[in-house]
Amino acid sequence: MRFKPDTFTLALLSTVVLASLAPATGQFARLLDQATTWVIVLLFFLHGSKLSRQAIWAGIGHWRLHLVVTATTFAIFPLIGWLAQPLLAWALPAPLVQGMLFLCALPATVQSAIALTSVARGNIPAAVCSASGSTLMGIVFTPLLVGALLAHSGGSAGDPLEAVARIAVQLLLPFAAGHLLRPWTSKLLQQAGSKIRIVDQGSILLVVYAAFSSAVVAGLWQQMPLPAMAVLFGLCALLLAIVMGWCLWISRRLGFSAADEATILFCGAQKSLVSGIPMAKVLFSAAMVGPMVLPVMLFHPMQIMVSAVLAGRYGRRHDAANTLA
Repeated sequence: MRFKPDTFTLALLSTVVLASLAPATGQFARLLDQATTWVIVLLFFLHGSKLSRQAIWAGIGHWRLHLVVTATTFAIFPLIGWLAQPLLAWALPAPLVQGMLFLCALPATVQSAIALTSVARGNIPAAVCSASGSTLMGIVFTPLLVGALLAHSGGSAGDPLEAVARIAVQLLLPFAAGHLLRPWTSKLLQQAGSKIRIVDQGSILLVVYAAFSSAVVAGLWQQMPLPAMAVLFGLCALLLAIVMGWCLWISRRLGFSAADEATILFCGAQKSLVSGIPMAKVLFSAAMVGPMVLPVMLFHPMQIMVSAVLAGRYGRRHDAANTLA
């Protein structure tokens, strides 16, 4: 398998270019901001509708695995960010330092974690339960972690408890409503098929355009020189390598099976762009959202491409072992 960007990554890059060349301003920007709020509500309603209760119960018994994934997502990642602050402050402009800390506080991905676990022949029910649980816990943990990390770095995300309440209203309520209405909506979602993915990805692209438009109007690219972007790319790669190494080490140290090891790797070492951008929109001012989400936008395609190669290797190793058996 090759390291190459997927269609969504190319669409993200194109959206950033469009926002840089033709940012939304004036009345259009205000209408766009209102539209993105409702788009995010729809996005999380669909996430709740797609979450199967059977999959939750099938995977919930693997408590040791879930504990490792949760600790990696909400303790190891933030700890690395906290320890790395002197290096980040030396290497990056202040907004990107805060963006890296925001990245470390985000929940794990859902769709890509499950898909990669499936390719790797990992524990799919546990991946569904762990990744979905991470999204829900992130609604509470992410604002609290961001408040603590940014307070130490000199930034601010406002009152963390107030942020939890705002995120709960905009993200958790639609998610819960979607899940409760699943008996009525699941058939419609199955009929829609791949069109739902268009809604998912289109929602994120719209929010990215709105976020970067505000940031560009506020002078984003004057504050972010190209060398800083190159350093940011390298630091994201280093962060990914450290956390993936941790996931492999702790999985083997605790004696997990190969299937569970793959699940821990692909649920624990990833961060969610789908949750991150809406959370940034709730937590930060419009002008701050652009630089705050730059690290997660770099980290997201990087984690997908590296994980795809590793998942393929896990899958081939599993198939070879079964053939020999």
